[in-house]
Amino acid sequence: MKQYKVGIVGATGMVGQRFSLLLENHPWFEVVALAASARNKGKTYAEACEGRWKMTVPMPDKYKDMVMYDATADAEEIASKVDFIFCAVDMKKDEIRALEEKYAKLECPVCSNNSAHRGTPDVPMIIPEINADHAEIIPAQRKRLGTKRGFIAVKSNCSIQSYVPALSALMDFEPTEVSVCTYQAISGAGKTFETWPEMVDNVIPYIGGEEEKSEKEPMKIWGHIEGDHIEPATVPVISAQCLRVACSDGHMAAASVKFKNKPSKEVMIERWNSFKGRAQELKLPSAPEHYLTYCEEDNRPQTKLDRMTENGMGVTIGRLREDTIFDYKFVSLSHNTLRGAAGGAVLMAELLCAEGYMDR
Repeated sequence: MKQYKVGIVGATGMVGQRFSLLLENHPWFEVVALAASARNKGKTYAEACEGRWKMTVPMPDKYKDMVMYDATADAEEIASKVDFIFCAVDMKKDEIRALEEKYAKLECPVCSNNSAHRGTPDVPMIIPEINADHAEIIPAQRKRLGTKRGFIAVKSNCSIQSYVPALSALMDFEPTEVSVCTYQAISGAGKTFETWPEMVDNVIPYIGGEEEKSEKEPMKIWGHIEGDHIEPATVPVISAQCLRVACSDGHMAAASVKFKNKPSKEVMIERWNSFKGRAQELKLPSAPEHYLTYCEEDNRPQTKLDRMTENGMGVTIGRLREDTIFDYKFVSLSHNTLRGAAGGAVLMAELLCAEGYMDR
């Protein structure tokens, strides 16, 4: 496989830090640029993250002395050094949209962890096992942007990474209605228990904007390309509630689903355990061998025990049973900062490289 030089824009935040760990020994990607806000320009990565390192393992030595760029002011220089960037910045949405388009128009592809462009009709929001074909919208986006090589692709919201894959394996049974409640770890807010002591022994029944994303984003993932845009699906209808719970990592979902053609429990479990997508076909470096795993035990999946399944890139499912209102209910779990954030973006970038979209 080709080797690619990459940049991390937003390198000092929790997701940016996770990117640095995932890319430390990546077989295809070499990090050559780290960028953040203007106040960190000229500092080493170690200096910029001093007192702010939130990972449970130390900062990789290879990045400690790398000198930071200003993500906005130094965009031209960064774009000249890299084949593409990973973007995970903490800015207002309109500022993020402008920044990502700036890089794209500098002919530097953007693999974004931000939500700002998820609603943009010609920006693909890719889960490589589910809708890898949405990358085919990129030529239409390039035409709009006036670019030859530059484009933006986004990773979907972390809250949907457990139940959307579970439902995607069953789409030919035509699910019509879904009710889901997610129980989301504090790292999804960029926090640890040290920085957010109010969350110890607590549940907060509100995460701003999360329920709207949880109901809307799956429809784009299940949609189809129509001309110069991605046309969202109209079914199933999703009703979501999102709660912040007192765990460090791992987003759990409790879902109930009604089907037009109700499958048997045995068929559902077999579908889950055998489900593969384009990421597995291409044997991408970050792809889990088993994307979905069904747990037979009544008390699984558990956040602490199962979030690191397949190096945090797998989804675990359990407690499938008949529902008194819907057809079935189940519980599913994904790691929110690995599959749900940086890991999902790295896997998306691997797909785009393997399919030729990053070629010069």
